[in-house]
Amino acid sequence: MADWHIMKILFLANRVPYPPYRGDKLKIFNLARRLKDRHELHLLTFAQTEEDLGYKGELEKIFKEVHFIFLPKWKSALNCLAAVWDSKPLQVLYFQSAALRAALDKLIALHGYDAVHVQHLRMSPYLAGRKDLPRILDLPDAFSLYWERRKMVKRGLLTRLFEHIEQRRVLRYERILEAYDLSLVCSQEDLAYLQKTHSTGNLRLLPNGVDLETFAARQHDYGHHKTILFTGNMDYAPNVDAVVYFTESILPAIRARHPEASFIIAGQRPVARVLALANEYVSVTGFVKDLAATYDSASVVVAPLRFGAGTQNKVLEAMAMGVPVVCSHIGFGGLGIESGEGAIMQTDASAFADSVSDLLDSEDARRKVGTEGMRVIRTKFDWDIIARMLEGYLEAVSRH
Repeated sequence: MADWHIMKILFLANRVPYPPYRGDKLKIFNLARRLKDRHELHLLTFAQTEEDLGYKGELEKIFKEVHFIFLPKWKSALNCLAAVWDSKPLQVLYFQSAALRAALDKLIALHGYDAVHVQHLRMSPYLAGRKDLPRILDLPDAFSLYWERRKMVKRGLLTRLFEHIEQRRVLRYERILEAYDLSLVCSQEDLAYLQKTHSTGNLRLLPNGVDLETFAARQHDYGHHKTILFTGNMDYAPNVDAVVYFTESILPAIRARHPEASFIIAGQRPVARVLALANEYVSVTGFVKDLAATYDSASVVVAPLRFGAGTQNKVLEAMAMGVPVVCSHIGFGGLGIESGEGAIMQTDASAFADSVSDLLDSEDARRKVGTEGMRVIRTKFDWDIIARMLEGYLEAVSRH
């Protein structure tokens, strides 16, 4: 490859992208790991805990330079007090830091980056005004769509008021994506929503992916039919709502047809509301180190989310391993697949329960849906494919 293709790229991230277990940490880690041999990568990110600071050595295996700005959660909470008189969303106020801004200016002056990858709407203020620098804003999802859907789930008066205010603030603030050379979003559904909402032409698609080394198909055994699995960070509001909704409104109908069925909730930091669901047929595991083995032990993976946006890693990972999935409409539209191609989409509790039960009834059905899922992931959602897409976007803004 000619030297002029080798870029010096800064990743500006809102969280330390290690360990790469879930969410935004997973995306940055996997993309950077695949670009590091072709480009010089630098990282500037917030560290929120002492534990975060200990991951510098691991990240230096990928990034030539790693810079942390320590922002403890108590300081972020103080930032949010400004919400009373500030029109910015709490998501953005939470990550305000004069120290990061100063470090960023210093690094740009020192290195003259070919391109900067800015992760999340939360970090967008830091480079919105730097027209002299090639910049990409990478949104994990359409945040205004997330808040719009969140408002649809019944909650208390104060919670509804807060969600209404935050959704309006996010919707106004999202216009900042027009200040970037290119803005990326991970779902075709979110892309269409943002294009319609903000009438902007600088949006492109960069899907979430699956690490096919970690979540490799293991000749899944379709013979078992008793284990239903949900995975995800269990302090994340859409996941908490999903497992409570599933346990209370969907699981009883499944157990009426399959009384031997059990439900496993696997994910780190389960909140009290999730822990309270545990009983003789519902297990709450907490953190799981080998998530691939947990998927492989499942008969069906479920993702009954009622609000959120983007695509769901839990759906992609299960599909990669050939495990059939039943999911809600949240995130499904962005996959670009038909219902049954790895995941069956259902929108109401009764139909959702029937689809899970039908899969538990039939080994052939589990194998058919699971096999289709593996095909979809190999062709559309391999991180190697997605890293090449990002590389193309970075090169385009760098040349421009």
